[in-house]
Amino acid sequence: MLESLGSLAGSPWIYAVVALSVLLDVFLPVLPSGVLVITAATAAAAGTTTAAGATGTVAQVPEEVPSLLLLMLCAFSASVLGDLAAFRLARRGGERLGRAIARSRRLTTAQERLGGALGGGRGILVVIARFAPAGRSVVSLGAGAAHRKVREFLPWSALAAVAWTGYSAGLGYFGGQWLGTTWIGAGVSVLALFAAGALAAYVIRRPAPAPATV
Repeated sequence: MLESLGSLAGSPWIYAVVALSVLLDVFLPVLPSGVLVITAATAAAAGTTTAAGATGTVAQVPEEVPSLLLLMLCAFSASVLGDLAAFRLARRGGERLGRAIARSRRLTTAQERLGGALGGGRGILVVIARFAPAGRSVVSLGAGAAHRKVREFLPWSALAAVAWTGYSAGLGYFGGQWLGTTWIGAGVSVLALFAAGALAAYVIRRPAPAPATV
């Protein structure tokens, strides 16, 4: 599997694979979109780093490395489009989707919290949830089911996409520069992504603060 990912990272198809994975993981959270972004960004670091060997020779750099800028643009665009697709689906889902959401405690809680959060300018929850496992799905579907307006949801979705894309690609790219463009560097970056996800999950699962009483 590692060899396959390594070969894919050096192929122009990596952009399509990353975009498709990021687009669909709002519906299929098991897709390793973050791992793909990190792997591709680690490969991109190979185009800007060289390593001197013991004899003073320069290490070979792969001829085909992905463009970090294009990679981030693909991931950002796919993230926003996926969020909007889930948002629209939940907003127009009708009774069947409403019943499905009612059976899910996570979606019901998200719907209740997002009902006032987006309108009240507290949509930072959307940004935080982007890092949590399945948090993107819960928030996008919850916002749609709460019948929030697109203009309330879209700016926060775009900000979440910027934050997640920048963090994931930055982990892979700078990890590749500091630790080398190896699976060790990519592995450390993936662990840092999982750590951010665990922290985000903790934050969004905390009970909403009780309203102040006079």
